[in-house]
Amino acid sequence: MDFELKYGEGKARIPIPEKADVSILQPLHLPVIESLEDSLQAALNSPLGSDSLAKLIERRKPGTVVIAIPDETRPTPSKALLGPLLELIRSNRKTGPAPAVTVVIGGGLHPPADQATIQRLLPPDIVAGCRVVAHDARTARMMDYGLTSRGTPVRINADFGMADFKIVIGQVDPHQFVGFTGGSKGAVIGCASADTIEKNHSLMSEADARVGRLKGNPVREDLNEAGEMVGIDFAVNLVLDADKKAVHLAAGKPMAVLESCAVTCAKVYGVGIAEKFDIVVASCGGYPKDICLYQAQKGLNLASHAVKPGGHILLLAASPQGVGDDIYFDYVSQFTTPAEVIRDFKSTGFRMGAHKAYLFGQTLVNYNVAVFSDLEPGVLRKCHLRAADPATIVAEWVSAFDGTPRLAIIPNANTTYFYESAGHSKLEAKN
Repeated sequence: MDFELKYGEGKARIPIPEKADVSILQPLHLPVIESLEDSLQAALNSPLGSDSLAKLIERRKPGTVVIAIPDETRPTPSKALLGPLLELIRSNRKTGPAPAVTVVIGGGLHPPADQATIQRLLPPDIVAGCRVVAHDARTARMMDYGLTSRGTPVRINADFGMADFKIVIGQVDPHQFVGFTGGSKGAVIGCASADTIEKNHSLMSEADARVGRLKGNPVREDLNEAGEMVGIDFAVNLVLDADKKAVHLAAGKPMAVLESCAVTCAKVYGVGIAEKFDIVVASCGGYPKDICLYQAQKGLNLASHAVKPGGHILLLAASPQGVGDDIYFDYVSQFTTPAEVIRDFKSTGFRMGAHKAYLFGQTLVNYNVAVFSDLEPGVLRKCHLRAADPATIVAEWVSAFDGTPRLAIIPNANTTYFYESAGHSKLEAKN
């Protein structure tokens, strides 16, 4: 049996020996939104928990408006959303000049977008007349909003914080410890300082910081609180299917939008399994989910939830932009085993970048992992990962198994998550 899985901007063919009992664990297909512009207009006219955007702009009469969008590691159709948003913002003033608009590309701790990236994300014809800012978590001027109740310093890019009216655009995906992305996250993580992100993400080791959980998730609740402190006025979020097509769109107050989108996201990407598998072959989902090894870790983490302890995982992650984070690579390269990484990380405390080595390590000590990638095998070895040819390694695992191995194919590992099909909910916020 041959299976084609997304790999970078193309596909990889993976042969699976006949001996294996194969299951495909894939997202649910929902009807695609036929007209994104019409859906957006309807959401802006009847938002969740809020007056229409037109009424808000007319009543507030902001002199400045800021819109935060994600960087290119997220396939959010920002270009398609910005045009109608900008038209509404600029045309809705009955008296006085239209507000000055700034668009902030919020990539959190990712390297700030260079000019070529900005051109891809924001063609000049769409953002004509706007100021465009590529957020830099380490060097940008910040506004300080104090501490959350969990002690996170809320320091946000001043170009976002100083605006009279604040909008965030994003998508809602499952997240390995935030529960779900979206809501205020595009601003309070995407446009935050390094110390804000680090303190918030340090909560990931708490028991309720897990995929699919909103209510009671300390990481999610901490960033929700930060969003309230910053005063985000309006959010536009989407849920995309495995083919990057929008299946749900909501606008309005960030929390109401997040909760609406999370229900659909859980329906699409939450997959129930009665029993874990012996072998998993997982694709991150192609570009941009496998844009670098740093991003691909999410797919390895979520895929591991479908595997028996000691089982095998083959991860497909093209990683055209390399490892993706120098801090992570420099840190993990110091050690010879994942167990050493885990011991050091626990003893020395949470550090962004290093946390990715810890997350990798948690999977590597419990499962036999191989990676198919464009990265050099030597680079993967420094990350404690084994480079492998898919056909060779899968055949090796299947032939060595005593009996018939249960093998799962996961076509979209960065976003698909798993729960026991008896007694658990796809969306733990409902419990």
